Amino acid sequence: MTTVIHIKADKEVKENAQKAAKDLGLTLTDVINAVLRNFIRTREVIFSDIPQMTPELEERLKKVEEDIKHNRNLSPSFKDMDEAIKYLEKQW
Repeated sequence: MTTVIHIKADKEVKENAQKAAKDLGLTLTDVINAVLRNFIRTREVIFSDIPQMTPELEERLKKVEEDIKHNRNLSPSFKDMDEAIKYLEKQW
């Protein structure tokens, strides 16, 4: 079920937000719903024009960096697709 939220916004802000959303293939409704879902999940509002990773992503990347550092969970390089397929078949 959906509901309607009425908000007041400067005309220029609304138009620029609609354009930015459209450039990403989204509607302004999509953007507002995403922001509200993130607010519900994190209980925080961040005002920044600098992209930031979520704490969950930072934790995942720490694990990946540790694996790389200790040469774990890495596949070898392959010169072609056939070599990659042979490698994968040996793993099963």
